[in-house]
Amino acid sequence: MSPRDVHLRQLELGPMQNFIYLIGDPATREAAVIDPGWEIPTLLRTLEQDGYRLTAAFVTHHHFDHVMGLGALLQAADVPVHVHRADAPHLAAVRAALKPVAGGETIHVGRIPVQLIHTPGHTPGSQCLLVDGRLFSGDTLFVRACGRCDLPGGDPRQMFASFDTMLKRLDDHTTLYPGHHYAPQPTSTLGAEKRENPFFAAQTEAEFLRLTGLA
Repeated sequence: MSPRDVHLRQLELGPMQNFIYLIGDPATREAAVIDPGWEIPTLLRTLEQDGYRLTAAFVTHHHFDHVMGLGALLQAADVPVHVHRADAPHLAAVRAALKPVAGGETIHVGRIPVQLIHTPGHTPGSQCLLVDGRLFSGDTLFVRACGRCDLPGGDPRQMFASFDTMLKRLDDHTTLYPGHHYAPQPTSTLGAEKRENPFFAAQTEAEFLRLTGLA
């Protein structure tokens, strides 16, 4: 499947510069939403205008700005919510819809495989989604920055390990789609982040901890 075979919408919604994503299969017209934190009517209207049917939701982590639209979303569409099992207990309000997952699993949206990569550090259950050369990174990796590790459940050593053993091993041409619009450009590549993002470029845990100020 080539990149042009994936329908993609990157929507900046809400007051915290969140990126919410819609990915869809043009053949089956099935679609999924990633991190439905804000403005659910806008998401549903966009899906309708594009001619897609919502069949799944993915959550990169449990923080409120990424998940607080789940209730409204599920009222409009009875879909499974794929969340890492370590973060699932934080979403008790939508327990019936949860599909706890683990790293390494692949979920299909229509014919499109969505590979789940467990990347703890921002939260214990933070996960990134790899979709045909595109990495949806939530609050794990930003353009020229990374997610905070000093919030409850955060762990800078786990974050470094997630970078070093998981994300740095992906192809440099992988396009990065972060969870917030915190940089002048909305996307990047992993190769560019290795060169220009000091957190992602850190070669040792000690260097990463110094950069975060959490040594």
